[in-house]
Amino acid sequence: MSKLVMMAFAVMAASSTAFGDDLLDWLQEVTENQEQSVASAPSVSVRLETHESGENEMYPKASPDGKYMLVVSGKRNSQMISRRLLENGDPINVVTSDTRAFNSAGWHGPQHVTFLSDRGGDLGVWQVAANGEGPVRRLYRLSGQFVDPIVLEGGGLIAVGLLPAYGRGSVNSGNISRVDFNNWKISGHETRLLHISEEGVVSTLTAGVNPSLSPNGKSIVFSMQAGKSWHLFMVNVDGSNLIQLTNSRSIDVQPTWSPDGKWVAFTSNRSDSDGDMSNKENWDIWMIRRDGRHLTRLTFNPAHDGAPAIGSNGRVYFHSDRKVDKQALVGHGVSGSTSGFHIWSAALPAMVD
Repeated sequence: MSKLVMMAFAVMAASSTAFGDDLLDWLQEVTENQEQSVASAPSVSVRLETHESGENEMYPKASPDGKYMLVVSGKRNSQMISRRLLENGDPINVVTSDTRAFNSAGWHGPQHVTFLSDRGGDLGVWQVAANGEGPVRRLYRLSGQFVDPIVLEGGGLIAVGLLPAYGRGSVNSGNISRVDFNNWKISGHETRLLHISEEGVVSTLTAGVNPSLSPNGKSIVFSMQAGKSWHLFMVNVDGSNLIQLTNSRSIDVQPTWSPDGKWVAFTSNRSDSDGDMSNKENWDIWMIRRDGRHLTRLTFNPAHDGAPAIGSNGRVYFHSDRKVDKQALVGHGVSGSTSGFHIWSAALPAMVD
């Protein structure tokens, strides 16, 4: 049965003073000059998992049972959420082509996928079988603009609420649906991490974006902006125990949990441990333990590596626009353009696995 969730944007806007002025000023003052010790993982084998000629394949999300992944795939004007085999990236079926799903689709157990949709006349969180068959059911009806909804097992939601930026009257829905590498920024908006109860009570947890729920369902890891930097934070689902995990002068975003809940993988433009920050467009996959220690760089490539997802098979999946060699293309039986984003994977280092 659908539940009406009324977004109290006036309350959220008022709370932005506390979060924006106090917390973010404190972050800039205290943490931007701190650095964390960095370890580099031994050279890891990186392999191409998906390559459909002429298409982009982005934002992999591994299923809880370790068998499948969701991928945002397709050409510029024709995109969809597809289900792929985790072991080799082969496409199985289309889950949905709803444009609002591109920034909102996620697993809800091993058999179902949830996503945002405007179908029915109002924004809502909908659920469909991962095989794309059967009815599509609305779980929650929403009022406002959102991305990244997470349906909690005990009922209710975690979601990122969007507020118009200062001087703007509304959020551009086209910016919400667009598939970009930098999904932590949507032009013309501010973000608030929200907890929405089954009864529709909205609680603002903190500023933030890119939330990921821990395997035990108790904690959220997410990214928050402080000046020109973005740091990773962790907070309990009820908003208590806010903890900062990273503190470099870099952009640390798109965090995700390891299946055992001990590690977080994320996207970052931080450089090697020598402190050279000259190349801000070199994005790689990094990992850090949930206690904020053992910061480790996993991938080394001048391309854009991002949006990691950790499978239970000991590999990290991510999208990248790195060059595809001919041998990899032959292995996937495709020809044609090799440009754009595709899904790759790397073995977890021994200390993580």
